[in-house]
This record gives sequence, C-alpha cells and structure tokens, in this order.
Amino acid sequence: MTTMRGLDESDQDTRAELERLRAEVAAWRARYEKGGKRELAFVNSGHEVEPVYTALDVAADSAESLGVPGDFPYTRGIHPTGYRGKLWTMRQFAGFGSARDTNERFKFLLAHGQTGLSTAFDFPTLMGYDSDHPRSEGEVGKTGVAISSLADMEVLFDGIPLDQVSTSMTINGPAIILWAFYIAAAEKQGVSSDKLRGTIQNDILKEYMAQHAWCFPIEPAMRLIIDCFEWGATHAPLWNTVSISGYHIREAGATAVQELAFTLADGFAYVQRGVERGLDVDDFAPRLSFFWDIHNDFFEEIAKLRAARRIWARHLKEKYGAKSPRSWVMRFHSQTAGVTLTAQQPMNNVVRVAYQALAAVLGGTQSLHTNSMDETLALPTESAVQVALRTQQVLAYETGVPNVMDPLGGSYYVEALTDRMEREAEALFEQIEEQGGVVRGLETGWFQRKIAESAARQQWEIEQHRKVIVGVNEFVTEEPELSIPLLRIGEEVAREQEQRLKQVRAERDQARCDAALEGLRRAAAGSENVFPHILDAARAYCTLYEIRAAMESVFGAYREPVFF
Repeated sequence: MTTMRGLDESDQDTRAELERLRAEVAAWRARYEKGGKRELAFVNSGHEVEPVYTALDVAADSAESLGVPGDFPYTRGIHPTGYRGKLWTMRQFAGFGSARDTNERFKFLLAHGQTGLSTAFDFPTLMGYDSDHPRSEGEVGKTGVAISSLADMEVLFDGIPLDQVSTSMTINGPAIILWAFYIAAAEKQGVSSDKLRGTIQNDILKEYMAQHAWCFPIEPAMRLIIDCFEWGATHAPLWNTVSISGYHIREAGATAVQELAFTLADGFAYVQRGVERGLDVDDFAPRLSFFWDIHNDFFEEIAKLRAARRIWARHLKEKYGAKSPRSWVMRFHSQTAGVTLTAQQPMNNVVRVAYQALAAVLGGTQSLHTNSMDETLALPTESAVQVALRTQQVLAYETGVPNVMDPLGGSYYVEALTDRMEREAEALFEQIEEQGGVVRGLETGWFQRKIAESAARQQWEIEQHRKVIVGVNEFVTEEPELSIPLLRIGEEVAREQEQRLKQVRAERDQARCDAALEGLRRAAAGSENVFPHILDAARAYCTLYEIRAAMESVFGAYREPVFF
C-alpha cells in the first residue's frame, strides 16, 4: 500500500479516522497477501499498481486541484457544460491515392455523420517532395493522399465548403506550405482565411524526437512555426497553428508518462520561442492545441489527459504570465493507438478501439479519431472506417457516458494516478532542463535514447509474456486468420500525378512563379515572416518541392546525427 500523502491530521477526528483506515487496510492487506497473485506484472509506465486505493493515497489539497469543469486548473475538463453542451468532434483520418480519391472518401464520411475532416498525406508529401520527384517513386498515394500543388488541394476539397467544416492536416516538415495551399484553395472558393477552422499539426520537435519526417535543420524549422503563430494570430484567428503531438512519441515506444512530459515540454518550447519573438503569449497561446495517443491501460490514459490539462494551465499562468483563461485551456484531439492494432485476429482491434475511445471521452477529449480494424494491414476500407465511426456514435448516443462530466473524478485510484503522473512529468521537466532544454536534448539524442529504452523494455515484456497481447502472445489460434478486404493503391496514381504536374507547370504563369520563389528566398535569408511569401508561391501554383527547395537553398537540409 502506498504511504499517506499529506492528509491533514491536525484535527483529532480526522486523525482517528485515518488511524482506523490504516488499520483496516493493513488487515485487508494481510488477507490479500495470503491469497497469492497471478504471475503478471501489475504496472503502468514502469510503476507497480497497488491492488486497492483509499483516501490515504490522495493528496490533502485534492479538492482544490480537482475543482469543477470549466474552472482553473481544468482537471475535470475545459468546458463547464462538458459534452452536454457539445459532443466531441468525430474525425476519421482519411487520405489515399489521388486528391480525387480522397475527396470521394471525405464526402462519404461527411454523409455518414462525421463532423470534421482529418487528412493523411503520403510519404512524398510528408517529406516535401513532388509526386514526380525521383525520391517519390513507389510511394505516391500509398499511405495518404498525394498533394503537390494548389491544383491538388483544390481537387481535394472540391464541393466541400471550407467555411463550414473543420479540417485537420497531419503534416509537419512542410506544414507551412500545405497550410498555404489550403488557404489559397479556400480563397478560390471565396472563403477568407479568417473564416477557416481547423488544425495543422506543424509540430517539428516531435519529428526530430520520434517520427522523422523533416525538411530543415531545427532552428529554421522552429522559425517557420513561429512565423505561423505570428501570421495566424492576425489573419487566421480560428485556426490552430500547431497540434503539439504526443501521439507519435508514444507510437515510437514512449511510456504514458514520457508522452505526457515530452509533449508538454515541446509545447513550452514553442511558447518560449513565441515570447522571444516578441509576441504576446495571449495572442497565440489560445490557438495552440494538442494531440494525444490513447492506449490500452484504461485508467492511466484517463489520468494522463487530466494531468495534462492541469500542468498546462498552471505553467501558462504562472511561468509564462498568460492572463487570458483561453491561454490556460488545453484543447486536444485524441486518436486510438495505432501501435496496439494487431495483424493477428484483426477483429480484436474493434474491441481495443472501443475501450480506447471510451478512455478518451472519459478523459475529456474535444476531438476523436477511432482507428479502423484493418489499419495495421493497409489503408482502411470504407466498411472498416464506417465501423470505426459507428463506434464513436454508439459511445456518444447510446451509452450515457457523455451525460456526466468527469464521472471518474474523485476516484481514489484515478486521483492518485493523476497526481503521480503530474509529479513524474515535473521530474522529467527538470531532467530536460539539465540537458539544456528540448532543442539541446534533441541535438544530443537524449530524448531519442529515452524513447528507445522504453520501446525495448515494452518489447521484452511482450516476448517474456509479462504483458499479454490477445491473439499475439496468448490466446493464439491454429486456424487460418480471418480474411478481411484490404484497400490497395496501384501505380496508376503516380502516373496520374505526373500528368497533373506536367499540366500545372505548362499552364501556370512561370514568370510569376519564379518571382514568388525568389521573394521567398530573400525572405528566408532575412528575418521577416516568410509565410506571406509562401502563400504568394502557392497562389502562383509553385509546387511543393519547388517551395521546399527555395527555402532549403537558404536553410540547408537536416541530416540526423547517429545516436546509437
């Protein structure tokens, strides 16, 4: 049993009650120890989970730190009405093949009740390469949609009113370029940037840490993100200019506590750079959002989200001097964990996703993507996506879960776990500072090594059967695996993209294009905000790689050091 954590014993009655509780727990513990235990590790994030939690495990100031929904420090949620006022946004990550293919999938999802669009891009786009670049061969449209210019973005959102939908774009290294394409496409629809709602992930720090989709060295990449903050605060006030992502950190093998601490540290680094630029924190902090990975350890994931809100609110208010409550509020999207999906017995993934979605909602997410059961095998089919979306709808409309805000608030276990994760995150912040901060920690490989060590530990636990993965290392069947339909992307997408790019280059005003790229190079070499120049290049139908190359000629390219 954990030790008492600061309960006030000055009152005689309270002291007597605590002594009675200690005796009761000690007697129970003696019976428990005689009962024996299974040969499994009862742990989360490397810590043993106690068999029962009581008032002895909850801090004396728990009521103060708990609060009510909609009030600082937002442990119980950021809105006073919770899901009674508005349900979470239901997003399904969509993107494959050509822009026209994905446009059709978007319309399918919207017709079936999805309330926001979430865009996946193929590897060439994620790395800033055009579909006809030599490095794109064999990858065009395979893991997401291929977008090489404004022309593709126009097709991607053809017939979708951009002043009426919220769009999320999962892209980082060339994020500023894709955002410019999106804004220019909206302008073609007659929608100005101040009417657009959505999020661009644009979180380059976690790319160096975990996912590795980058274009430029760290310092110029950070400059581009702050340029987005600065331009967006004035011209796109409804748009989230960064989605600080723990998802990919966790997918790379981090523990829940590492995901919590490393992601928040990235967020604080962006805030610090914005302040150093001379921006008022209250001008850009309200448009910072987060993106969390929701794994299988049900209560740990709920506690992680509750702790994240509390830590963010306290640091923004007390350390960075934000005066607006909108700056203290952590808004976030959640996605069920891709790394927990199994190729073996893929129907089991439907169950995993349902429990993970429940954890996200009990943790107070504002937006949710539920993975499809086939995503570990291929891009999801329409039928699999529909089941994933229906999972959210059943949760929203049939279970009664959204009716009460933070229904697990006050649980001894959940509150003790929330407090523990907060303490451990703060301890990791101190270690990060000892490394010289986030950027220095990335340059020396400290973050990368920490994540690799955790990933290796988790793999060992699975191989040693200390952690059960149903259908993988336990409950394995000898029968042939269930065959499910899979979506395959052929090479015809690449050929179509090559023809589209030839047409774009042939029909555009080349002089305008050249002038826009030259203006961008000059801006990159100076200190002015480069986003207006990128937007000019997008409007001139400069391609993704042409814009990347213009900045790369000034910034250079990133080459990851060898850390292992």
